[in-house]
Amino acid sequence: MRSVAELEAFVETADPAVQAVQECLRAGEDILIHWLLAHDRDPTMDTKEGFRLLALQRQGSKGDPSFNACRETCRELAYHYNLVTMEPDHKDTQSRLSMAWMLAKHLVLFVGGKLQVAELGEFCCSSKGLRLKSETESELRM
Repeated sequence: MRSVAELEAFVETADPAVQAVQECLRAGEDILIHWLLAHDRDPTMDTKEGFRLLALQRQGSKGDPSFNACRETCRELAYHYNLVTMEPDHKDTQSRLSMAWMLAKHLVLFVGGKLQVAELGEFCCSSKGLRLKSETESELRM
């Protein structure tokens, strides 16, 4: 399993034209596993609606309502995974794959940010401001 920093670097630099949709799903699962481990929980091997990603998100949201903010992102990622794998020759496959990568990137950055700043996701569109505030406070302490 890749570290959070490796996952963040990967989704920032991944080329949807080259990377497989399975890598999107794996990146999503990996970041959710990091969330669970950081909260002293054993990540489930169960699936929900055929996806471990959805089962991991459900497990991770217990006790943290703000973590539900990534539920729809996980569902959309599973949906786009299905679109790409069930109809690989569809005329929209490339745009579907790009969307899957955008969703995986959002999930990795959101959960990675929540690991740094617990309040992330409590208010719509507050993510960047909270992260920047945290980074600025860290710099001021140095």
